[in-house]
Amino acid sequence: MQLHINTSDGQPIYRQIVQQIKLLAASGRLRPGDELPPIRKLAEELLINPNTVARAYRELETAGILESRQGSGTRVAANGSPLNQREKTRLLTERADALLAEARQLGIDFDDVMSLLKKRRGRMPEED
Repeated sequence: MQLHINTSDGQPIYRQIVQQIKLLAASGRLRPGDELPPIRKLAEELLINPNTVARAYRELETAGILESRQGSGTRVAANGSPLNQREKTRLLTERADALLAEARQLGIDFDDVMSLLKKRRGRMPEED
């Protein structure tokens, strides 16, 4: 599991972790029963405070996406991602808005963003 933290986007780091794990679960890249890294290990990888990771994991547990048991780690909930299509669309819309705002700040127009996305899509592995 690889997460990307952007310290300059204005969104709290724990929210970035929550959103990325939700997307990974909703897309099937994280499957029910998959184990997540321990809090301290993920914090070290991301170079952030362990309390930030713990907060994100707690929020995901409350949402029913993760489950943790003392001594056996944190896993994707057995029932999988409870995210419905509307929630998936909302998450993707937030990411699209952030991309467009960042492109505007960098002076990149919409057509160039679309061209970049099309090129990137061509590099994505085909789905089964």
